[in-house]
Amino acid sequence: MAGTRKLAAILAVDVVGYSRLMGEDEAGTALSVREHREAARPIVAGLGGRIVKTMGDGLLLEFPSVVAAVESAIAIQKLMVERNADVTEAKRIVYRIGVNLGDVLIEGDDILGEGVNIAARLEGICEPGGALISGSAYDQVRGKIDAEFVDLGEKALKNIARPVRAYALQVFVSAEPKTATKAKPAAPKSRRMLALFSVGIAALLAAIVGGVWHFSGAKQTSHAVALNKAAHLSIVVLPFANLSNDPNQDYFADGITENLTTDLSRIRNSFVIARNTAFTFKGKAIDAKEIGKELGVRYVLEGSVQRDQDRVRVNVQLVDTQSGAHLWADRFEEDVADLFKLQDQVVARLANSLGNELYKAEAEKGARSSNPDAIDLTMRGRALSLQAGPTMTKDENEAVRALYEQALKIDPNDADALAGDASTYAAEFSNGVNGWRNAKTNYDAKIIGQADRAIALAPNTVKAYMSKISYMYFSRNWIEMLRVIDAGLAINPNSALLYAARVTPENSLGRFAQAKSDVQQAMRLSPRDPEIWWWHEVLGDAEFGLGNLDAAIEEYHTVIDSGWSAAYTDLAAAYALDGKMEEAKAALAEARRLEPRLTIKWLIPLAPDIPRWFDGLRKAGLPEE
Repeated sequence: MAGTRKLAAILAVDVVGYSRLMGEDEAGTALSVREHREAARPIVAGLGGRIVKTMGDGLLLEFPSVVAAVESAIAIQKLMVERNADVTEAKRIVYRIGVNLGDVLIEGDDILGEGVNIAARLEGICEPGGALISGSAYDQVRGKIDAEFVDLGEKALKNIARPVRAYALQVFVSAEPKTATKAKPAAPKSRRMLALFSVGIAALLAAIVGGVWHFSGAKQTSHAVALNKAAHLSIVVLPFANLSNDPNQDYFADGITENLTTDLSRIRNSFVIARNTAFTFKGKAIDAKEIGKELGVRYVLEGSVQRDQDRVRVNVQLVDTQSGAHLWADRFEEDVADLFKLQDQVVARLANSLGNELYKAEAEKGARSSNPDAIDLTMRGRALSLQAGPTMTKDENEAVRALYEQALKIDPNDADALAGDASTYAAEFSNGVNGWRNAKTNYDAKIIGQADRAIALAPNTVKAYMSKISYMYFSRNWIEMLRVIDAGLAINPNSALLYAARVTPENSLGRFAQAKSDVQQAMRLSPRDPEIWWWHEVLGDAEFGLGNLDAAIEEYHTVIDSGWSAAYTDLAAAYALDGKMEEAKAALAEARRLEPRLTIKWLIPLAPDIPRWFDGLRKAGLPEE
């Protein structure tokens, strides 16, 4: 009688280099294979699987579901890493695994047919220590397994009539930074000539108080952090296209994009690419699959905005970066007075369309103005601050303030305008070395007071936290500064800027490993950030504190090559402690040429509090006064 058929989840396992291992130590290899097999047996049984048969170095397993089969593959590979930890590489038992969902023929306890053959062929072309799954299996586990799957395209498998789509299951993904190619010192690009180190600090504070800005001339660097696995809720909101036939309305489309990014960031367990990186794609026709691979996200949200007097129309669509398929599309048309209602609808419909893939946005949005004039003025102030960037002049800062304060006259409780106004006073205070401060201004009230009001009205207003942080920098109260940053991260766990802001106080407290981890997270959240050069500098400081002088020097060179000359000071300190005195003195000479006021005394109130850094500068020859 012919055997019955059924659909089954099949897992095929094979030992890499089995013949070589047996040739070198037959008895020992056979014993190791058996011991590893027995150690894996509870994993298989716990997931409802069964061992169909053993084939010398191989195993054929059957599971009640594809999810169980893939979870078993992950658990087995992790188990093997643990068991091989104390074994020399030449004697390790390393598995390759193939998983397939397919039709099989049942003959007694055995299973046969193409469903089994595909699993075995996938295992045969798998990388050692990894797992390959078929397209049919991937369709069943997608979004249900916390792991990264890399689409390898269609594969021609031996004795299989049609090509099979294969996905590599990345069981172990490193989040350590890629090692950049070491660059030689380069002359800084022409930028507005403000004080060397004070401008470096001001740039940090501009990032803190202003949030993010458009690319302002620095050379864009490559990714500093290897992207981790694409999370289930990972997404990038691309800049919405302005269809209003009025270039002056770009700020409006940009504001919609930015607010949507913020709203999506509040979804629990989401991973949302920062707007800095997203805006580097503005105006470009980019394939969603390529964006997904580059940024490590599963979804792309894109759309357009058309504003006509008091009405705004928004078209939006969600794209799957792995398949390129359009998962959801919608169109909205509302009065400008209902702008934030419109944004809420976009987020709610997006979450609903993905079902369990996205959580609903947190209910509390905070008090926001519904007055279109106030909103419009606030968005204009935001756009102007982004345009000015880190080299904002005093006049530009006051022009931004004027817009925020006009908005506050219309609506004194507009949280975004309050936060924006506070940011302009924080920028003014941080530029005290350049003569911006006004002796008659109560900065406590203008910065802390307005920022706290904004947070009380809308707890998710990240910009308000940033204003407080920048002001606290000059008090050197690192613990309080971290407390404020962490309060912001509790509200918006996807803020690249908040993670980057943690680095300077952590470096100043000697928490260099945590500082390194945080700046890497900032880089991961915004890997194409136009101002990522600053993050390379604070990463260099963390490496410096850890004693990794070569890594620190490499980061400082990256900063200089990006067009920012403040890192010559850092470079001098690192070279001096590394015993490279000729290079240290050359870097210091360039630093003092660019900033004649440069002394230890001048730097102390401006620089992170890293004693060994100052020791390096003294060794390089920087005078005390």
